Amino acid sequence: MSTPSPFRIAAVLSPEHRERLMALAREVNFPAGARIFDEGTPADQFWIVRSGTVTLEMNVPGRRPAQIESLGPGELVGWSWLFPPYVWQLGAEAMTPVRTHAFDGVAVRMLMDADPTFGSAIGHWVGRVLAHRLQVARVRLLDLYAPYTSAR
Repeated sequence: MSTPSPFRIAAVLSPEHRERLMALAREVNFPAGARIFDEGTPADQFWIVRSGTVTLEMNVPGRRPAQIESLGPGELVGWSWLFPPYVWQLGAEAMTPVRTHAFDGVAVRMLMDADPTFGSAIGHWVGRVLAHRLQVARVRLLDLYAPYTSAR
């Protein structure tokens, strides 16, 4: 059994900030195998998983995409909506049927600008997720593609 992620929305946002964010949510569901987004395409929304599993992947030239991480309930899917040029840096696919809360990135950025305390909380949350995902991607890519050498 896996350890619950410290990046789940309930673990990082205050009840007040969660309530403000969730006021913008709409339910969106994906069947197993559905592409949620592709690396290099415009990023204008994000999702919080309600149930199911989403796999993040990275394009690797000359190879098939590398699976980087699997996300489950309460976890953020997508961070590229927050940073210009608003283009997905990874791809995402529903590995099982997935139920999500979907959010319009522009609406959330406007709310962040209007309320600096809320904006700071969302920015810190997404920043923590981003730092974690970069570290996971680094380790995963080293596992997959680094040459194996014997210890000296």
